[in-house]
Amino acid sequence: MTAGGERIGVYPGTFDPITLGHADIIRRGAKLVDRLIIGVTTNPSKNPMFSPDERIAMVNREVAALNLDNVEVVGFHALLMRFAERQGASMIVRGLRAVADFEYEYQMAGMNQQLNAKIETVFLMADVSLQPIASKLVKEIALFGGEIARFVSPAVKADVLARVESLGRLGDY
Repeated sequence: MTAGGERIGVYPGTFDPITLGHADIIRRGAKLVDRLIIGVTTNPSKNPMFSPDERIAMVNREVAALNLDNVEVVGFHALLMRFAERQGASMIVRGLRAVADFEYEYQMAGMNQQLNAKIETVFLMADVSLQPIASKLVKEIALFGGEIARFVSPAVKADVLARVESLGRLGDY
């Protein structure tokens, strides 16, 4: 807890784009803390479809639709633990979909604990119906002309399809 007694959590990610799975973790994570900060970041190993500002705006719009008064969206481009410390966080919230996620997240949690043992990592299992959803796959499906309505909100679908239109589909085989 912070000096004021407020429990603050950080849910970091690239959110490129934000999916129904992300929204589920946000909704559930918000119940665990007094304040949940959605940290929209960049990842040097990923090739984003949307700019940081576009992703922040998209996440803000989706969070507003969830009607959660204890959630805010903040962009960052820094080491996660430094960002969490600056936010006064006592917890990092991460979603898990599959064993492969766990292996990566477990290693990351261990590294983060080495950087700051006062900040705990909390894992939330993805809802069974949302487990296969990944932003990377949503983009790939859209780029090949597939239907993404089951994976993202209608507004995000429109954003993705508009971007695909500007980029050009990869094929229609």
